[in-house]
Amino acid sequence: MAPNDSAGTSGGTRGTAVGRRKAARYIVPVAVAGVAAATIGLVPALASSGDPDLPKITAQELIEKIAASDTEQLSGTVKISTDLGIPSLGGLAESFASGAAGGKGGSGADPQERMTELASGTHTLRVAADGPDKQRVSILDDAAEYSLIRNGDQVWAYDSKSDEAYHATEDRAAKDAGRGADKKSGHPVPDGVPTTPKALAEQVLKAAGPTTSVTVDGTAQVAGRDAYKLVVKPKQSGSTIGSATIAVDAENGVPLKFTLLPSAGGKAIVDAGFTKVDFSKPDASSFTFTPPKGTSVTEADDAKARHGADKGLGDLIPGAEALGAGGQGAKDTKVIGEGWSAIAEISTPGAAGLPSKASDDVPAEAQQFLGALGDKVSGKFGSGTVLKTRLINALVTENGKVYVGAVTKDALVKAANDAS
Repeated sequence: MAPNDSAGTSGGTRGTAVGRRKAARYIVPVAVAGVAAATIGLVPALASSGDPDLPKITAQELIEKIAASDTEQLSGTVKISTDLGIPSLGGLAESFASGAAGGKGGSGADPQERMTELASGTHTLRVAADGPDKQRVSILDDAAEYSLIRNGDQVWAYDSKSDEAYHATEDRAAKDAGRGADKKSGHPVPDGVPTTPKALAEQVLKAAGPTTSVTVDGTAQVAGRDAYKLVVKPKQSGSTIGSATIAVDAENGVPLKFTLLPSAGGKAIVDAGFTKVDFSKPDASSFTFTPPKGTSVTEADDAKARHGADKGLGDLIPGAEALGAGGQGAKDTKVIGEGWSAIAEISTPGAAGLPSKASDDVPAEAQQFLGALGDKVSGKFGSGTVLKTRLINALVTENGKVYVGAVTKDALVKAANDAS
């Protein structure tokens, strides 16, 4: 079993991990209530044959092994389980997507609408990849399957239950289906929806720095593969994150399992791992798709028109668009603190607070959803509402300021008071 070794967490370590990584860069959006919904977990079924006896390795060496991994071909099955402490998003997402059925030009197969289903509950995925231009992710239900396929510059999505399909070319996929899909990886999944342990692991390793403890904590078997366990923990107080454990394939450095635990204790927020995995070349047929006869096909341009007409949850929350872009789209955004306790302060357009009641612009379902997440708070800043999840919390003040981060409610209130 590997020893408990610590890695230096200087900026150099982080630069090595980020600079040499081969896989896609996925940005987890922080759109208040919608932010937590963007964090997707894959829960593994671990082999029970005992921990393997592997050569010693340091945390620094294991981080470098992940960064240097050049595996581009794989197929397998993953389980998805996410517990963010929020109400089920299924009905809410469906209410916003109902325009598709109402003849507004949308599609029930649109990735932006369908991938939100992974934000809560347990799901099974089948995944396959063959280099930067061929990927497939399928969500398996009892009697139906939703598949998202990329082959070259063509992106298809198909829902077998409704017999609807969505089609886009690379440029349109980046704008309408993926909002900035990484051309290096070519992954068809929308930003903010990491569907493999590697995508999740890279998010955490990018945060490794002086505020982070990184150690090797033994070994494990995941989907029949020997792996080292890398544990990443915040050194700071005030974060909602307790630790992240990454099981790294001992042979090829691919993250096989990802577990995110809350600082408050209890079950995992995110559990990510393969139940089956094969690193041989997938069959070419995995990346081909022809709509079955009679399928309703929506082109990306038509879907764009529908998205422009309808409001989603993000439209109801001040600052959500800027937050969803990691703050890059905000005109007045600053970061308070650093590392795991960093808080983004955003001034929303028009200094608008949360909607106080249902209206034509605020469906009753959305108002009920926001109410279930909210705690009224007050301080030097005035008054406001803290939208709570087990991972991301956001304070929306009545004067239109938004404070958001993977921090506790008390940390948000303190930040708002200090900024007043």
